[in-house]
Amino acid sequence: MQDILTERNTRAALFAADCGARDIDRSLAELGALAQSADMDVLFEVVQKRDSPDSGSYLGVGRLEEARALCAEHEIDLCIFDDELTGTQIKNLEDLLDVPVIDRTMLILEIFAARAVTNEGKLQTELATLRYRLPRLSGLREGLSRQGGGGGGGGGARRGAGESKLEYDRRHLRRRIDMIEEKLADIEQRRAQTRRSRSRAEVPVIALVGYTNVGKSSLLNRICGAEVETKDQLFATLDPTARKMTLPGGQTVIFVDTVGFVSRLPHGLVEAFKSTLEEAAYADLVLRVADAADPLREEQLHVTQEVLAEIGAQENETIIVYNKCDRMHVAVPGGVMVSALTGEGIDELLTLIETRLAGRVCRLELLLPYDKLSLLNTLRNDGSVQQQEYRDNGVYVSGIVDRRSFHLFEPYLLKE
Repeated sequence: MQDILTERNTRAALFAADCGARDIDRSLAELGALAQSADMDVLFEVVQKRDSPDSGSYLGVGRLEEARALCAEHEIDLCIFDDELTGTQIKNLEDLLDVPVIDRTMLILEIFAARAVTNEGKLQTELATLRYRLPRLSGLREGLSRQGGGGGGGGGARRGAGESKLEYDRRHLRRRIDMIEEKLADIEQRRAQTRRSRSRAEVPVIALVGYTNVGKSSLLNRICGAEVETKDQLFATLDPTARKMTLPGGQTVIFVDTVGFVSRLPHGLVEAFKSTLEEAAYADLVLRVADAADPLREEQLHVTQEVLAEIGAQENETIIVYNKCDRMHVAVPGGVMVSALTGEGIDELLTLIETRLAGRVCRLELLLPYDKLSLLNTLRNDGSVQQQEYRDNGVYVSGIVDRRSFHLFEPYLLKE
């Protein structure tokens, strides 16, 4: 499967059971976009109206026999199903279609695997993949349950006496899952330490969250002057990116870009990427970014809110941001209209951010004695210095500081 997905111009067909539970055209359009993001060409779609998917073959056998002929005619390399399949269904479908079969979750996992850059991102993707494979081992290939002698795996693992190949594979996957979970726990400890350092420095954190490919990274670049790679493809950003900047009013903040979402984002991926997504849960302000020009923008915001709720961030202070307003002729109510491409609306967005954070900061004028100049560094770390002047009796300073640090400077405030 990996070889197929990494080749360019893979010829793919999409399959779905229309059971009335969702907008099938919309769902298949997103599945097609996912396939295109994995460098595939979608040649046709097969949809069957059903009360429920068939437990053994997902679609009816007669419809699949017709599809088999179409696959042969169009030289299809891969069949992609718009639901999670069981191991048994995958095996039966490959037998019936005579073409390799994957489902929506497998496709997303493969895209994540191809896009992950950092060690954490790679481990999170592998963890989600192994958790997905574990309950499907029995149906994924022939001969899994046959007995075999000896055997070996990585790290000198050997099959126990009387242990089936299936039992061995399950044990091997569980051991690997445990190992990855331990590594990710160590990484999360370091991430938690970073959060504690930010908290001690009292620098507000602003998280950008939203549907994949709505322009979060482009928006981060526009706001912060950062150089985060941007591509017109799904899941171009998997690893969180943090950038520090000073708002126009002088307050220092940290912007964090996060992994994008899709509808029906596999729960295993949400769990595996939970430590990354929790950047939003710990943020002081969340920017929920949507594509202003996309007619499905409200559904995108709904999906984003669902994932935020899953990680416990649904109650965070939020601003809805409609990006790509340069493609619109009318404003979208209920949010801030911006364009990361042209810069339109960015000043208004920054002003609103400052307003939302205003309760956290206050302006001050100080006369610091020369033996208290260490407080200047504290002010720079916890806020900003706007003016500084050396005088005979100390250093005059005006600036902005987080209210939680205000008490440190109170003895040196200049009285009006």
